[in-house]
Amino acid sequence: MTGIVAELWQFFLAGLVVGGIFALIAAGFVLVYQVSGIINFAQGEFAMIGAMTSSSLASKGWPVAAAAIVAVVFAGAVGGLAQLLALRPARRSGTVTLIFITLGLDVAIRGAALFVWGTNPLMLPAFSAGTSLAIGPGTIPPQAVWVFGADLVIVLALFLFFRKTYTGTAVRAAMANPNIARVFGMPLAQFAFWSFVAAAVIGAIGGVVIAPITSATYDMGLYLGLNGFVAAILGGLDSLTGALVGGFVLGIVEKMCGGLFSSGWEQGIAFIILLVVLVARPQGLLGRTLRRA
Repeated sequence: MTGIVAELWQFFLAGLVVGGIFALIAAGFVLVYQVSGIINFAQGEFAMIGAMTSSSLASKGWPVAAAAIVAVVFAGAVGGLAQLLALRPARRSGTVTLIFITLGLDVAIRGAALFVWGTNPLMLPAFSAGTSLAIGPGTIPPQAVWVFGADLVIVLALFLFFRKTYTGTAVRAAMANPNIARVFGMPLAQFAFWSFVAAAVIGAIGGVVIAPITSATYDMGLYLGLNGFVAAILGGLDSLTGALVGGFVLGIVEKMCGGLFSSGWEQGIAFIILLVVLVARPQGLLGRTLRRA
């Protein structure tokens, strides 16, 4: 019995680490949805850009910290260009059209990554040296501390921005009623642009902190994006706290199913969860509504 408990605990810890990454991707989904009302299906690709860029630079001799900073800035620039060149010209189109544009961006960015980096995986050195950290009968890699730290810092920063700053208050007001915001001359286009940039930066940070654990590949954004989307739906698309909760819950459930049953369950359970949530509680665990005023 002790062995079974220890095994379950290890699956739980592994789920926490993976869930921390899902939470970062989900936060990007929630941020863009709250500000612009669209679901950005290219969100996972910004994590890929962060992971691949930092790993590529580190392999050329760059210090890990410098490679990570450049990767995050580069991902933010790509996010800004994508919003300006693809989404802003179509801003008066319907929501479905905008969502399909983000799907096109997803494919285009992945194709560009394949052209630039190829199919070989890249590794980024861990941020902290040392052996695995023991937590009870289980262990986590030292890099997991950076994953959890990134979750805490980003969620706290977003909370403080939206609750404690004048600009954040203006964005919240615009989100609550975009039509009235337009009447009062609020720069909704600028809000949408910076939300896309911020979401790209958040995704890139997720990619950078997970690269030392899983390695970086050109197609990792598809997996991360799909799971981040499910985590956002699970937690609630109008709740940043829900994105955090949804990410951790999804990660734990995936690792538990993969460990107890098979890796096939680990890959497919996210879609089962998505179906159940959409049918039983479409607003998510902590969300209020999926409609925008």
